[in-house]
Amino acid sequence: MTTHTPGLRESATFDRDVIHEIQRAAETGIYDIRGWGAKRKLPHFDDLLFLGASMSRYPLEGYRERCDTDIVLGDRNAKYPLHLDIPITIAGMSFGALSGRAKEALGRGAGEVGTSTTTGDGGMTPEERGQSKNLVYQYLPSRYGMNPDDLRKADAIEIVLGQGAKPGGGGMLLGQKITDRVAGMRTLPVGVDQRSACRHPDWTGPDDLAIKIIELREITGWEKPIYVKVGATRTYYDVKLAVKAGADVVVVDGMQGGTAATQGVFIEHVGIPTLAAIPQAVQALQEMGVHRAPGGVQLIVSGGIRSGADVAKAMALGADAVAIGTAALIALGDNHPRFQKQYEALGSAAGFYDDFQAGRDPAGITTQDPELQKNFDPVEGGRRLANYLRVLTMEAQTLARACGKSHLRNLEPQDLVALTVEASAMARVPLAGTNWIPGRI
Repeated sequence: MTTHTPGLRESATFDRDVIHEIQRAAETGIYDIRGWGAKRKLPHFDDLLFLGASMSRYPLEGYRERCDTDIVLGDRNAKYPLHLDIPITIAGMSFGALSGRAKEALGRGAGEVGTSTTTGDGGMTPEERGQSKNLVYQYLPSRYGMNPDDLRKADAIEIVLGQGAKPGGGGMLLGQKITDRVAGMRTLPVGVDQRSACRHPDWTGPDDLAIKIIELREITGWEKPIYVKVGATRTYYDVKLAVKAGADVVVVDGMQGGTAATQGVFIEHVGIPTLAAIPQAVQALQEMGVHRAPGGVQLIVSGGIRSGADVAKAMALGADAVAIGTAALIALGDNHPRFQKQYEALGSAAGFYDDFQAGRDPAGITTQDPELQKNFDPVEGGRRLANYLRVLTMEAQTLARACGKSHLRNLEPQDLVALTVEASAMARVPLAGTNWIPGRI
């Protein structure tokens, strides 16, 4: 255990973590790769508070007055839009990054509460399709596992242009996780590191995206909603271009979003916080007349969603739904204290394990090792995820009722205040106790 010697002062610029990383880089000559998401403290939903009803607003009685949670996604152009019971969806996480059992559990848990899951890079697995009531098929730059028949089996298609943890960069799947099955689905050699492309091979801009969206609609008979997912960077312009290209749903992933594996420098230094991205996306949709309008374009927000408070705050800022990834893995059992000894053997600890790229996850979730996968029960994992999703929904309903709202989508920016100047400027809500929004005249 490190002890502090009186008179010694740690540098704020070169603290022990920075010194360790410089020493690691000097010794190995390679950059750091890890999973999870940004670990630096960023402006987030905790910097916002709800204004519960008192005299000027009328609250709803929790046991006798309804607060609905259903959401329709993709009714702009699709013959069969998605009808979800709750506005909390499961983000794209690939088979390869996750085990087949983990994908099955995600489908079980989401299906039990009436929401959707998403395939991720690498294609559709029978485990996930078989258990998912609503499954969104991700169409990625890599085209790994892309199959037109699977597109038709899906309930929606998500074209991925970027991810919050690494906008502008491609994903990674290291060789130790490329088993025969993973390699077969991705048409890759067994045991060889895989790096996904950072951009789609057959277009260079929004005009080409519009052509691709039409192509995907024709493949699926104009039945499926088409999502477009972007990593949060130049969000205002990206959302406008996605809508102009024909997206039914836009997914904006903030920099607190997780990843299975990428460069640490990417995770910590690229993109903008989720809190800053939502108002930009909403402004773009409002200016185009499609935000929460009949036949409009829905906004899904992801990146660091942890609690029902986060869900409610994202929706109050203008999101129609949210997506969770890292939180879903934790709900399944990732980083659980029961694996403490195994984590310690890997040089980590429960609550700190982020070496998802190594394929040695003792929880059996982010691994392809058949022995480690035996540690994970997909039925129990699905039950835990369903419980977690129910809690998020009930927490969000509780807050909405306190604000006098009979539906989660009725939450609005006027229900929020900010605790810091930074959060106030980003979220575009007043600083608590004032009517001042920095940057507004």
